[in-house]
Amino acid sequence: MTAETSQTLDRGLRVLKLLADTDHGLTVTELSNRLGVNRTVVYRLLATLEQHALVRRDLGGRARVGLGVLRLGRQVHPLVREAALPALRSLAEDIGATAHLTLVDGADALAVAVVEPTWTDYHVAYRAGFRHPLDRGAAGRAILAARQGELIEPGFTLTHGELEAGASGAAAPLVGVTGIEGSVGVVMLADAVPERVGPRVVDAAREVADALR
Repeated sequence: MTAETSQTLDRGLRVLKLLADTDHGLTVTELSNRLGVNRTVVYRLLATLEQHALVRRDLGGRARVGLGVLRLGRQVHPLVREAALPALRSLAEDIGATAHLTLVDGADALAVAVVEPTWTDYHVAYRAGFRHPLDRGAAGRAILAARQGELIEPGFTLTHGELEAGASGAAAPLVGVTGIEGSVGVVMLADAVPERVGPRVVDAAREVADALR
């Protein structure tokens, strides 16, 4: 810690990060051990975070991330959308298909930014706010593959007809962006995705990731 930083705030943020990385919550003792501080300090941190609904404790005393984090998270989407739009516009115009940025929202894939091409006679109607299970559609499957370490070269996922009959999709995950799990992709009315689309989607995902770092 330096003279310009707050040790208490740093510990509180570390508590939130630790809780975000577990599905079953952590006890005061577990948090104390991981933070390297005594239990009294942990109790005070949790009490403060609970007042802001950022942490909740279940009947067994295990601390978990609270619903207040969702309110903060909703404000992130406009910032992410703004950063991604230039790359999505370029992708949509280049490929002639609807481009989208999709983020994880619980067990779903949520489209937070969508750009349609301006020069095509027709394209797939795909709107921001559209959500679907992570295990259906190229956007969600690319995220799951990256999460499970299964995404190998060429680095993108292809699907056909999983979300809309007659539509094909290609998506590549965002890589190296702390705190954000998502993908960039396109959806088009075609029986198969043209060969050049996959690599172009990977490039767009890299551009978005760079903009978010």
